Amino acid sequence: MRARTGLACVVLGLGLGSLVACGGGEPEDTGPPDANFVTGTYTVTWGPYTAQPGEEGTKCVDVSLGNAGPIQVHEIYNNLGNASHHLIVYRKASGTVNTTPTDCTPFVGTLNPADGAPLMITQKAEETLTLPDGVVFTLQPDQLVRLEMHYVNTTDAPIEISASAEFRTRLDATLEADFLFAGTPDIDLGTGTQPQTVGPVYLPFVPSLADINIFAVTGHTHKMGTDVRVAVSSSASDPGQSIYAPTNFSWDEPETARLEPPMHLQSGAGGFRFSCDYVNTTGQRLGFGENADDEMCFFWLYYYPSKGAKICFHTDQQGGHDVCCPADEGSDDHVICALITNYFP
Repeated sequence: MRARTGLACVVLGLGLGSLVACGGGEPEDTGPPDANFVTGTYTVTWGPYTAQPGEEGTKCVDVSLGNAGPIQVHEIYNNLGNASHHLIVYRKASGTVNTTPTDCTPFVGTLNPADGAPLMITQKAEETLTLPDGVVFTLQPDQLVRLEMHYVNTTDAPIEISASAEFRTRLDATLEADFLFAGTPDIDLGTGTQPQTVGPVYLPFVPSLADINIFAVTGHTHKMGTDVRVAVSSSASDPGQSIYAPTNFSWDEPETARLEPPMHLQSGAGGFRFSCDYVNTTGQRLGFGENADDEMCFFWLYYYPSKGAKICFHTDQQGGHDVCCPADEGSDDHVICALITNYFP
């Protein structure tokens, strides 16, 4: 599905606060787990669905985990099968079960974390996310989960596609993990086969993310992308400390980098400094969009303790703006965050 051009205009104006990066942080003990937690392994599936030759789309299912009590998820294993560009696994705060793959707008669940906070995004045929010791995602009884599949059938024959997510639990955790999705819509790639770079882009941290520990990072482009680099920096001019710089970036199966020890962010001044490289072999200009034939420059990270899931952008359009939603209390960003959320039904 092609992105609506209005998104770049809506994603334009949010002021952000500041933090500074320093060395690895130790987990903060928040107390013993609830005695009512249950254990087990819970699996949900997407599909099967038959994609026609050349078909590209994004379809979602909303399914129940069927857990009798609250669970502490320490590990998620995703299996995407064939023809998938990516799979997003969300926990839903409300909704109804729908097991039929149904058209949905890509990444819309990341725009309103209060209703559909992401747990994991996978861009590989198989991927396991293991949280640090003592860290979990806590899910409610009979948790509703959304699986969002962006698929592309590049063959000349119909293919059957499916995916699954397996949630593995434990009982000894005291810290809650969460998710941050960040990037820029400022992409304008000219024709020609010479390398082109978007960035470096500087995105200040919001104050609410003070004292978090980042333990994993993944970059994201579409098929013209050749590299993604992310650093934690004190300013836009500071090269900073690298947290993501794969030796051989693969756009269709990008590496998820583990940070050992986790990167700790303290109150102060700082932000993310990131770049994406491309070689545009299409013969036409490319811009930002959700379709596989458009381009993106994003990264997401997993962190603890939870300060809430967020989606953040930087753009130089209309004078330059920073966007991070949901907005911090007292921030002027609430109006723009509401526009972004309301833009997508």
